[in-house]
Amino acid sequence: MMIEYENYVAATSVAEATKTLAEGNATVVAGGTDLMVQTAASGRGANTTLLNIRRISDLRGVALDGGRVTIGALTTITDLLTDGVVADAASILADTANRFASNQIRNMATVGGNICNASPAGDMIIPLLVLDADVELSAWRDGAVTTRAVALNEFFTGPGKCVKTEDELLTSISFNRPAEGFVGQFGKTGPRPALEISMVSVGVGGIVDNGGLTNARVVYGAVAPTPIRAAKTEAALEGLSLNEASIQSVLDVADSEVNPISDVRASDWYRRHLVRVMTQEVLQNVANG
Repeated sequence: MMIEYENYVAATSVAEATKTLAEGNATVVAGGTDLMVQTAASGRGANTTLLNIRRISDLRGVALDGGRVTIGALTTITDLLTDGVVADAASILADTANRFASNQIRNMATVGGNICNASPAGDMIIPLLVLDADVELSAWRDGAVTTRAVALNEFFTGPGKCVKTEDELLTSISFNRPAEGFVGQFGKTGPRPALEISMVSVGVGGIVDNGGLTNARVVYGAVAPTPIRAAKTEAALEGLSLNEASIQSVLDVADSEVNPISDVRASDWYRRHLVRVMTQEVLQNVANG
């Protein structure tokens, strides 16, 4: 498909990028790994301006400041694999990045882009929800860059849809550094071990102490219109001593919280089966540290 844009802007600052967005009819490109794929479905080809934000150096990198971890929206998946702050404070992000597509795509794909695609199966969304992350949205209003924070758990409204407005740019993701004893695990499944959209993905996190789990967080992907925090499953796990019997007891709760569909990749029945199998596996991994 031939896409004909009338204008091309390679922004070098958030101010320049948000000014361009304020003018309207702009398609944002960062890593660009999904631009061509999504054009027909999203109508992006109707926009007149292609806005490349790749050169905004301030939006790339990971920082730890006062117990708060901040990830720039242009941080690549490969960056997460090699970053020392991530390895020390939130290794679940590196574990997830290690299962993300291929090396070539990891080198280009950005964390912000994966979030803004708003796919129910978006891999990086799952561990960030486990970490209770917020996103920062920036816009050019009243002659200046303004920002607002949105909890990632409230960011998604449907498949490919989110609360970000057309004139806003996602500029960073942040979360509190997990407390001592935090363990996080990510799991996904598909027909192939790589280059595969998840049929089901699951993330679990919490503080493990003497075999018990507190501050439990459970997240599922590809089983509802948006990635979901499984509140009832979290409640069932809170304070639970993780063993074979107790893990089995929460699987019915997990099954009650998902609402999968049947599509070309899997039936709803099979996705429900995978939710049980993967929840059990990930919880066993958490129990084992």
